Amino acid sequence: MLEAKFTKKLWHFTLDIQIDLDTDILVLWGPSGAGKTTILHCLAGLSNPTGGLIKLGDTVLYSSEDRINVNTRFRNVGYLFQDYALFPHLTVRKNVMYGLKCKKNSNGSLTAKNPLELLDSFGVGHLVDRYPRQLSGGEKQRVALVRALAVQPKLLLLDEPFSALDKNIKDTLRQEIKKLHHQWRIPFVLVTHDKEDAEFLGDKIISLEKGRSRDVTMQTISC
Repeated sequence: MLEAKFTKKLWHFTLDIQIDLDTDILVLWGPSGAGKTTILHCLAGLSNPTGGLIKLGDTVLYSSEDRINVNTRFRNVGYLFQDYALFPHLTVRKNVMYGLKCKKNSNGSLTAKNPLELLDSFGVGHLVDRYPRQLSGGEKQRVALVRALAVQPKLLLLDEPFSALDKNIKDTLRQEIKKLHHQWRIPFVLVTHDKEDAEFLGDKIISLEKGRSRDVTMQTISC
């Protein structure tokens, strides 16, 4: 479960957000500059809120009152960046395997989900020995998504995850995300401008405008 209630002072407004999320997919909806990506950065520990609380399960990740601020690498949060953020000097295989050395179970073996099987399920298993410069935009995005999922995070953040994909691939990956979410039952927080993404994936939708939020239904969303 994700519990987050925090503010973040930006130059043009103060972001004020409250999230209570069990094992659902939350969609953050709104125009560019509304604060959607800033929320993801605060949840991941890439940016510090001005004040408030972020709690994942029983673990407090951030508390201004108790002066707690867990480092990004220890938050167990997966993040798919809008610009992919793949390491250019590593192959697809090594990009995906990066970080798994920190994800061992008690008997020392890797986590149960085989990351190379994930690559196959996302249609990029044949690209394991290529470098990011040798991939198309859609291929980079799928590899980055697999890398975020491979560590089996307790929270998955997705910033415009399907923006570089054509419709057929997008439809396939939506289905795969839904299936993985059903399997893992962890909270997902997704930023999108695409009404179809929000409608298909969103169990809950928060509309943002100038840092202020409100819960909405699909009937109230305009393209």
